[in-house]
Amino acid sequence: MMKKITRRDFLRGSAAGIAGAFFGTAMPLSALASEDSGYQTTYGDKIFDDVTITVEIFDRSNAPEGSTVVDNKWVDYVNQEMNKVGITVDFVAVPRSEESTKIQVMMASGTAPDLILTYDQNLATSYYEKGGLTILNDYVDGEDQARNIKEYVTEETMDACRADNDELWGIAAKRDNTIQSNLFIRKDWLDILGMDVPETVDELYEVLKAFKEENPGNVDNLIPFLSTYMGYCSYSVMAGAFMTSVSDETEFNIRSYRPVYADDGYTEYLRFLNKLYNEGLTDPEYYTYISDSTQIAAVVASGRVGFYEGGFNDNLAANKGSVLQTLRAANPDAEFVSIPPLQSVNDGEQYNWSYESNGAYLLIPKTCKNVEAVLTYLDWQGTRDGGYVLANGFEGEHYELEDGIPVVIDTEYNAEDLDWIRYDIFLLGNGTYFESEELNMQTYAKKFVGYEDYVIDNFENGSAGTCMVVPAYVSETQGTNSTEITLVMDENHVKCITCGTDEFDTAIDTYRTAMGKAGMEQVIEERTEYFS
Repeated sequence: MMKKITRRDFLRGSAAGIAGAFFGTAMPLSALASEDSGYQTTYGDKIFDDVTITVEIFDRSNAPEGSTVVDNKWVDYVNQEMNKVGITVDFVAVPRSEESTKIQVMMASGTAPDLILTYDQNLATSYYEKGGLTILNDYVDGEDQARNIKEYVTEETMDACRADNDELWGIAAKRDNTIQSNLFIRKDWLDILGMDVPETVDELYEVLKAFKEENPGNVDNLIPFLSTYMGYCSYSVMAGAFMTSVSDETEFNIRSYRPVYADDGYTEYLRFLNKLYNEGLTDPEYYTYISDSTQIAAVVASGRVGFYEGGFNDNLAANKGSVLQTLRAANPDAEFVSIPPLQSVNDGEQYNWSYESNGAYLLIPKTCKNVEAVLTYLDWQGTRDGGYVLANGFEGEHYELEDGIPVVIDTEYNAEDLDWIRYDIFLLGNGTYFESEELNMQTYAKKFVGYEDYVIDNFENGSAGTCMVVPAYVSETQGTNSTEITLVMDENHVKCITCGTDEFDTAIDTYRTAMGKAGMEQVIEERTEYFS
């Protein structure tokens, strides 16, 4: 397995082009934590004297009737538990769609909540680089400090917010699942045709041709192949079967950003997509909806797609159209299942993709007047009475325990009562409450009653082979020229897939030349210097 490049590694590189200008001169280095700092941040170790802290919460305009995101049963529960140690939590609603802008304005004006969160690594590190954040070593690193935070998040994930000089500038939320994506296929169509699950690119091509020619599902407007990653230049499971850099850690770290420029194998991946397009093996108008998750979900759930690349649980997830469940309603024999990554055309190995273990950044601005209380609140979230309840609800009301696994009693009730807010109020875990990989997988599977085995297969296939994490490092030119590079991608990527087969070489040369002029040559030089 390839090395994971953490946010700590990122901070060793240049932050030019990503840092904001609202904090003035960076803070001087602070003394690191000592055992006798005197701060108590483990929940229950200290009773505060009626302290109020402010905490950001995303407002998605989805609160049940009679509630708001800052006034509901879960806010009441938080304060019931925090009042036991003399803390009151005052939530500050920030529209999810305006989160970055709103918080930047608050940070600049000194009015930010005591605890803010962001999924944007560039934004988080820019706050630190410009000295806008409280350095947390004195509050966290002592043996008896923040014990529940450290046990839950783990040292590896904590280091995502630890700079090269060991300053701890935030708390990283632990991602409950690091699997990124999967390949899915209509297994019932394969069975009708008497064909096996494809293991190589060539075998997949033969399957796609058979889907088109035989139409085993007898559907209108059949789409043999579709990938949610066709709309932009990036790594994907399918691309990994072609890319040449994936077998060498250093080369991969250098070339994984917009790989069309520096990985010749990615060009062959685009050539393959071009071949599928010209032979009618993908949707001729895929580019009209491929960037719209709602539309692509509707297309896949329509039952017209034979092979699909998407999120790791996209054959079952409600936000992707509950594909298999919908198919089964019309055809009980339908099977839309995940499969392992295809073997590389270069070395025969399987390559997969993983997210880093951290999924969000929890930050305490310098304007916070009681850091101890804020960290005590986060520490409570690492407990069973804290994060576990916020993520799963109450036993007997939202779930029953089966072999230690919380099994939902009424999915519709939970959707209305809990699910609308649990991801935004449970901050320490970026997703469900994580206790172990095995237990988390089983817990996740139990949410899909009758489809548990499919979920387990999705976990196994999404983590099969060599799992790579794209490094978080952002070079100076990469940050400065990101808009220009993205514009070139937008103008050329679709052209390379939809042009005539005899036009492909010209189109790809134009694409790569334009990327070089937009700064990719400098990006590769900077990444080579950094990773070599």
